[in-house]
Amino acid sequence: MGDNLRFRQIHLDFHTSGLIPNIGSRFDKAKFQQTLLDAHVNSVTCFSSCHHGWSYHPTEVGQMHPNLDFDLLGAQIEACKEVGIHVPVYLTAGVNDVAADAHPEWREIGPDGRYLGWTPSILKPGFKNVCFNSPYMETLCAMIAETMHRYPDCDGIFLDIIMQSPCCCKYCREVMKENGLDPAVEEDRKQCAELALRRYYKMTTETVREIDPDMPLFHNSGHIRRDAPELLSYFSHLELESLPTGGWGYDHFPMSAKYAMNLDFDVLGMTGKFNTTWGEFGGFKHPNALLYETAAMLAFNSKCSVGDQLHPCGELDASTYALIGQAYEQVEKKEPWCIGVNNVAEIALVSSEAVNRIEPDPGHADVAADTGAARLLLEGHALFDIIDDQKMDLSKYKLVILPDDIAVSDAFKQKLDAFLASGGKILLSGASGFDDDGLPLFDFGAECFGESEFCPDYIQIDESIRPDFVKTPLVMYLRSRRIKARAGQSLGKVYDPYFNREAAHFCSHQHTPFTPEHSGFDCGVIHGNILYLAHPVFTIYRWYGAVAYKQLVLNCIDLLLGEGKSLKTNLPSTARVSLMDQPAKQRLVLHLLYAEKSCRGGSMNFSGGNIQASGQIEIIEELSPLHDVTVRLKTDQPVKRVVLQPEGRVVDAQIENGEVRFTLDSFTCHAMLELNYAQNGAP
Repeated sequence: MGDNLRFRQIHLDFHTSGLIPNIGSRFDKAKFQQTLLDAHVNSVTCFSSCHHGWSYHPTEVGQMHPNLDFDLLGAQIEACKEVGIHVPVYLTAGVNDVAADAHPEWREIGPDGRYLGWTPSILKPGFKNVCFNSPYMETLCAMIAETMHRYPDCDGIFLDIIMQSPCCCKYCREVMKENGLDPAVEEDRKQCAELALRRYYKMTTETVREIDPDMPLFHNSGHIRRDAPELLSYFSHLELESLPTGGWGYDHFPMSAKYAMNLDFDVLGMTGKFNTTWGEFGGFKHPNALLYETAAMLAFNSKCSVGDQLHPCGELDASTYALIGQAYEQVEKKEPWCIGVNNVAEIALVSSEAVNRIEPDPGHADVAADTGAARLLLEGHALFDIIDDQKMDLSKYKLVILPDDIAVSDAFKQKLDAFLASGGKILLSGASGFDDDGLPLFDFGAECFGESEFCPDYIQIDESIRPDFVKTPLVMYLRSRRIKARAGQSLGKVYDPYFNREAAHFCSHQHTPFTPEHSGFDCGVIHGNILYLAHPVFTIYRWYGAVAYKQLVLNCIDLLLGEGKSLKTNLPSTARVSLMDQPAKQRLVLHLLYAEKSCRGGSMNFSGGNIQASGQIEIIEELSPLHDVTVRLKTDQPVKRVVLQPEGRVVDAQIENGEVRFTLDSFTCHAMLELNYAQNGAP
């Protein structure tokens, strides 16, 4: 839906207690402007209202912060507009303490009668949830309308904390009664919560579009839901909140972007300058971390946003903007190769969250099969997309992966059958591709006998896909399907344990060892263009992380793609790769990313906020160079030359028969390689 977001944005949090004095007292327009310009910032999201419930401008709907005596938001907008910086405006939605204190009947209430919020007790610090089925929605919409009328030249509306708990307040009980739902039934409460969310999306979006149909609008819930694609009609663009050190980790963003980049939306990645997470005053990640994170956003087809929190005095922090400026200086140089690009992929990973309508953990949006599969493909430097089963076209892919538990509808089955008929290949695992009776929907050349009675069991893997360091039976921690290869080729044998671990019979510290004789069942089979693995290997990899599982699956992918595989490289598994096509400039852009990540810290207390307590944080400090990086890329585009950008250095490459080969002597953090296919040189 366009390509209009700016590349170098700041999300300027301003959640400020009503007890703090002198709000905005040190705001200085000229200094504010110069700090942002020196940091190469060209868009900054400023606050109309915060989680505490205060407004930062005169208001007839909400309550202006009691210790603010001027229009701070108006002053910020004026300052930015004078120097060409965009200003989207933030309003709190799902939490609002001022509204909750004035109207406790608007608060979310659990089935046990207790208020819901960011803390389990009203005697502990934390924000209060408000219910979207309550009259609060009318107040929220009035606040949005007032803000848009006061500041018609703002550059967007950002609404935050778009979440609804299974609530039992009087308004939700009325909704459940009207819809034949029972408050005593958990699933009915969840259905009511979904109705409340739909009410929120409809009312807020209609409010914005009635005032300005072209106003950019984003609803933030920390994750772009894949289980409800119809909700995307309420968005103008997508912002992918993903603070690696705030609990998400460094693999969350590329996994989120791999889905979002195919939705025909302009996409913005969002990290933070914090060492931990939101609301951290005086905390700074190392500049190298932000260099890597912003480079990753570019590599995965996203614009960049860095989260900061403004001090109550209204003065931007000098250390923060020196840190951001180092990263955004590099982003500005690289932007020309990142405008109007499309991801190039040969593998489609079907999302379990999307197909099975799974509601993921709202904290980290983790569905085990999706996370395990995406992480495995990232580590294997595969060119892939994450897709749903509805809108996305399969014809551009060579291989479709259905990880572990994909329920295949009749309509999706027709798509997959057509894909197979055209020469496409499919990799299935676990329960994927089976009907409700446990029968396979695809002919993968094996007879099926239901689920195994043993867990865990072991597999002796065929040498065609065997990990290079495992020649004896490998433990598989989750239950398999029983299959016997008939028309297809067996990919290995299953070895059962002597017995399951139970009180009556157990062995050693963990699980019982395998019997010397195999069970007669196979661990996988390949038949024609279909490869099936009997275990939920992607979920196993998500939870156990053993390299052997990764090598097993990557070897299966190589077996299916053969010499048709597009990309081969000697990069380590911790490096990341993406390939973009920029048709307007007639060039491919290959991104190589690398940073050493380490887990640090211990038991931490963040005094509330997004994370109550945590173990370790993934940290980037040093950026070490990689040397002699080899790349072999097969492409249908008639590549003429390879240039390292933005340096403009031509890379010696062998180009023949649709294959590009080169060795990059070294790079640090991010290498962006232009593969020019213009018919008459550079476009």
